[in-house]
Amino acid sequence: MPIKIPDTLPAFQTLVHEGVRVMTETVAIRQDIRPLQIGLLNLMPNKIKTEVQMARLVGASPLQVELSLVRVGGHKAKNTSEDHLLAFYETWDEVKHRKFDGFIITGAPVEALDFEDVTYWGEMKQILDWTVTNVHSTLNVCWGAMAAIYHFHGVPKHPLAEKAFGVYRHHNRKPSSVYLNGFSDDFQIPVSRWTEVRAEDIARVPELEILMESDETGVCLVQEKAGNRLYIFNHVEYDSTSLADEYFRDVNAGVPIKMPKNYFPHNDPSITPQNRWRSHAHLLFGNWINEIYQTTPYAVESIGTGG
Repeated sequence: MPIKIPDTLPAFQTLVHEGVRVMTETVAIRQDIRPLQIGLLNLMPNKIKTEVQMARLVGASPLQVELSLVRVGGHKAKNTSEDHLLAFYETWDEVKHRKFDGFIITGAPVEALDFEDVTYWGEMKQILDWTVTNVHSTLNVCWGAMAAIYHFHGVPKHPLAEKAFGVYRHHNRKPSSVYLNGFSDDFQIPVSRWTEVRAEDIARVPELEILMESDETGVCLVQEKAGNRLYIFNHVEYDSTSLADEYFRDVNAGVPIKMPKNYFPHNDPSITPQNRWRSHAHLLFGNWINEIYQTTPYAVESIGTGG
């Protein structure tokens, strides 16, 4: 079944053009089914692009999913119009009374800062604590993953000597994991970050288990079974041209940046890169949605109550 999003959301037409099935409120209410409630806390500057990336993967599920867009209230977006935010987003304060089957927390362009120096860190801590009682399963991405694993377990992020930037080979460290059903032993994922979380720090926390790892860029995906949380530090959700967009943005701004590794054919930035991670992105999100469906309470109000 398709994903349910407002038909005036810019992502709607993009997803329809790509063949992702979407539905309007009118169609959704005809189906005698409880849709999975998935929230997206979007911390990225280009919120519309991130909406499309995440909705594309969530919407590929055969289950009916209702996606709610959420933003922090203590931060003013500079790259997304206020009209768009008012039309399609709610602040966390406006949704904190609700329960969600799944909740995605995106990355944010603040990884050079200490967590405590991020202007909305106080609200982030409240949101992370709220997910314990109001969310059945949380998927934390890039900086969102670093923030969550630091908040819950004190696992630090470490600065890199140079940006990890490109498409890197990764290894399946736990083929029996429900989240890695159908995964190859070896696959490729985009990476774009200035910091890392290290395997030796994660090993000190018994509740955490590494599911994906790269020889070159380290830890990628971590599972916390008891907390029903996933932490992914790389970008399976990226479009084919996302790394190119970042590269040309910095080149045009005169910011020193190396060409993304293993990305442009023949290392020629004039050639359109090929997407070599799309199938595994769909697998990961599909497995996550399926696991939510298999384990979440039938009554969404029961989430967090043990009912």
